[in-house]
Amino acid sequence: MCSAGVRQLTVLAELFKAALDRYRPESVAVLGVAGGNGLEQVDCAVTKRIVAVDINHQYLDEVQRRFSTLSGLELQCLDLAEREVSLAPVALVHAALIFEHVGFGVALENALSLVAPGGKFSVVLQLPSEEEQGVASTKHKSMLTLKENFVLIDIGEFQRLLEQKGFQVIEQETRPLPAGKALWLGVFAKAGDACASASEHDRS
Repeated sequence: MCSAGVRQLTVLAELFKAALDRYRPESVAVLGVAGGNGLEQVDCAVTKRIVAVDINHQYLDEVQRRFSTLSGLELQCLDLAEREVSLAPVALVHAALIFEHVGFGVALENALSLVAPGGKFSVVLQLPSEEEQGVASTKHKSMLTLKENFVLIDIGEFQRLLEQKGFQVIEQETRPLPAGKALWLGVFAKAGDACASASEHDRS
């Protein structure tokens, strides 16, 4: 289990780095930052503002201890699922494995509110494994709003929900994990921005 956990942390850091390298944001918010896995990937010459958000103050203390030399670091102890947040938007919002815990509703609205005009919303979700058939993705709204339990999220439904809120997926990839698991990375942009990004990608 330990090696599997280490592998998952490694892949999560790699996916965060992929988003940073692809979009080179001037500012980034990491939702559910925990102990700061992946923050070592941030290039402070490019990203001047790093907002680390977590509900657990002890996690943020650990982030401060590990990354005190990271310029532009802001620590925010917030429960994204409980109340509306008021933070200056950023160019990239990164949320890895948090919606499985907090559901949608207020948490998703808060996340989207942090995306600056022209910015991107990077999401990592866990895919179900063949070995864990008892834990399946759900299409029931009552299940999606659970906060205490880890509930897998249907990728297609998630994309449709984001489309209803004006965000379209512009990039996605899947990374395998041990025991048949996998992580899915989806990067979203507001509808008009998504079209512009697609045009730029076609020209490159």
